[in-house]
Amino acid sequence: MNSPTPDTTEQLAIQSESILVLDFGSQTAQLIARRVRDQNVFCQLVRHDLSAQRIKELNPKGLILSGGPASAYAEGAPQIDPEILDLGIPVLGICYGMQVMCRALGSAVRPGNSGEFGHTPIQVLEEDALFAGLPKEYAVWMSHGDRVEDLHEHFKLVAKTSECPNAAIKHRDRELYGLQFHPEVTHTKFGKEVLANFVNNVCKCSGDWKISSFIEQECTQLRERIGANRVICGLSGGVDSSVAAALLFKAIGPQLSCIFVDNGLLRKGEREQVREQFSDHFKTDLHVVDARQQFLDELKGKTDPQEKRKTIGRVFIDVFRKEAESIEDAKFLAQGTLYPDVIESGANPDGPAATIKAHHNVGGLPEELGFELVEPFRMLFKDEVRQIGLELGLPENLIWRHPFPGPGLAVRCLGEITEERLRTLREADAIFIEELVAAGLYREVQQAFA
Repeated sequence: MNSPTPDTTEQLAIQSESILVLDFGSQTAQLIARRVRDQNVFCQLVRHDLSAQRIKELNPKGLILSGGPASAYAEGAPQIDPEILDLGIPVLGICYGMQVMCRALGSAVRPGNSGEFGHTPIQVLEEDALFAGLPKEYAVWMSHGDRVEDLHEHFKLVAKTSECPNAAIKHRDRELYGLQFHPEVTHTKFGKEVLANFVNNVCKCSGDWKISSFIEQECTQLRERIGANRVICGLSGGVDSSVAAALLFKAIGPQLSCIFVDNGLLRKGEREQVREQFSDHFKTDLHVVDARQQFLDELKGKTDPQEKRKTIGRVFIDVFRKEAESIEDAKFLAQGTLYPDVIESGANPDGPAATIKAHHNVGGLPEELGFELVEPFRMLFKDEVRQIGLELGLPENLIWRHPFPGPGLAVRCLGEITEERLRTLREADAIFIEELVAAGLYREVQQAFA
């Protein structure tokens, strides 16, 4: 069983300190990384079987073994390289990660008398750096059927629940910790504090990874890589591409050319907003392509949603390619690819990753057009990109804009796409969003549309 996590570790070398999450297929593995980054420490997911030698080369300050859906004792269940436990690096095993670590050191893992799923009171039995400053008893979130049955001679008990006698453990001689509960989820009270204690008290991280320093570091790297060449950035009007364009403009200024394709499937006023922000405010070289009629002509008579999507994607590439070819000396194409896109698409060839889903902005377009790819946010989460946008002075109404699908209003328009149907849908959507904003509810929801 392979984890859906690519070994995107080539980026780690530039970080002064980091935490690695070895992903065993947990649904909350990305959340672990986010919680660690909240402590201003760089963190990323790598495959569960990353070798001890590779980890030693990367020199992280700590390792976290995620949960996972398998049984640690089952044939073919994913395991760690046991030598990672001898590197002298602090390790925190969470749920399945704890069980795998314990088995590697001789402890038995078996099915529990009854699984624990949901809130469970935990009792902390002794003082420890992992639970420093926390109450002796509070509610945690359990989600397991198996449990560690014996601690062997290596581990000592730190906390327990009524159904799980070994809910938190620590190695007697090394900085190896195990938690049967999930500190990364909001359901666990003081879960953030437990992870913060691991990062700060156990791993001794200084917490110097900040968005402001990332901006300066990334700008320096972009200038070094791009040199005197020109970069094309495709603007969609959304958060990711807009912030990417703003960062590139800060890094290389007039060497940036942006292309915005009006396919006639946009939200109300989107074209005007993009023009105002990137032509008037940032003074970028903005190419606005009016391809509304071309898209409508190609979509005429098509009613199948998948056929409409494919048509829109094909026409977009044709339109974008034609405009890109008119820009002289362009060598690079910038995209707003995010870290979850990379993880879920299994885009990095170095890891045995399973693809969860394909993403429109991971590969594909650069290969079609023959450009080198620039992805400044490839290792960042969405909320971190929003922070960068605010630091760069982008307006809040753009930064907090809801996601919008690549095929635009076409996916919300049943049957054949016509100009009249699009006009009606666009107006209805605009009215709905205006009312949400007026009521102060727009930022309270992740997605809203008519």
